[in-house]
Amino acid sequence: MQPEWIMGLIGGLLIGLAGAVFLLGNGRIMGASGIIGGLVDGSGHADKWDRLIFLAGVFAAPMALMGFVGTPETNATDNILVLVAAGLLVGVGTRIANGCTSGHGVCGISRLSFRGIIATVFYILAGGLTMVVFRHLLGVI
Repeated sequence: MQPEWIMGLIGGLLIGLAGAVFLLGNGRIMGASGIIGGLVDGSGHADKWDRLIFLAGVFAAPMALMGFVGTPETNATDNILVLVAAGLLVGVGTRIANGCTSGHGVCGISRLSFRGIIATVFYILAGGLTMVVFRHLLGVI
């Protein structure tokens, strides 16, 4: 059995590779929230098929890999309302921040984008602060 961090490392490398291929192939940043947002608000109508193919790959690739590595264990809750609320909050947050972890963190930092670096610093700090409050102060998670 491989150490747990190996899968995270491989996943990170694949996301970085996907971002580079997307940028070189399309000339655009691989920000998942921007890709989805353009479909939802209609601003990405001109390249809707590129966006849909990207999203199909996001869902199909893990399904294909499960045949090789099995079904991963997660710590996600079984409470569907919590999952829906979390997804909506993430969606709203990425629209407010004009990007998500893939856009700012992976692609922005690799391009030395000041905005991407600042956004990444703040969402990492916000995530850490959230864990401290909910796990250590409130004892919820």
